[in-house]
Amino acid sequence: MARAARPAGKAGGGGEAAPPPTKAKVGKILGILAKTYPDARIELHFTSPLELLVATILSAQCTDARVNLVTPHLFRTYRSAGAYADADPAVFEEAIRSTGFFRSKAKNIIACCQKLVRDFGGKVPRTMEELTSLPGVGRKTANIILYNAYAIPGFAVDTHVARVTNRLGLVDTEDPDRIEEAMCRVLPREDWGQATHLFIFHGRRTCAAKQPRCPQCALRSLCPWPGKR
Repeated sequence: MARAARPAGKAGGGGEAAPPPTKAKVGKILGILAKTYPDARIELHFTSPLELLVATILSAQCTDARVNLVTPHLFRTYRSAGAYADADPAVFEEAIRSTGFFRSKAKNIIACCQKLVRDFGGKVPRTMEELTSLPGVGRKTANIILYNAYAIPGFAVDTHVARVTNRLGLVDTEDPDRIEEAMCRVLPREDWGQATHLFIFHGRRTCAAKQPRCPQCALRSLCPWPGKR
């Protein structure tokens, strides 16, 4: 799951969040997306908060499908935060090489797990403040962990969420933190996590960056994006 970058085909560009859309419009959009993607969920494979933390760091600038090919061996080899903390960097880099940016990812995961061992008893914390104190963990990663590991509401902004919310006119900013803030103002707190999944699924399956499937889009009549086909 990639960190939010410049949304492709963005209508605005002022760098400031647009006035929040009406709750009714957001609710209608999410209702349509829920019917369109009833299977919307996180696609990274994991069985524990630690595995999700590692997988999410690996997913930066990489597809979830690629990460899921790498993590089975990784999770069998490193079964605790202490095991990651003590990993040989060269060996670990080779194990995750295919996910891209493997040197920085290895450095972050090892340092992250060293801090987990040192400050959190080897456990993945459950608050935004504690999670974002970990090396390689920003708000996106923290929100993913909070919701998917602990069922604590969080709205995560990746490239798909940024692109879809901009094209739908829900925001007019490239800044992931401002997108998160704007959407959380109009979404019920209990809907934050699933809204993330719905926007991601729509971005992956329909509202693609380069060749969006506009004629088949269930949101076509609600979409003000001038680039729609």
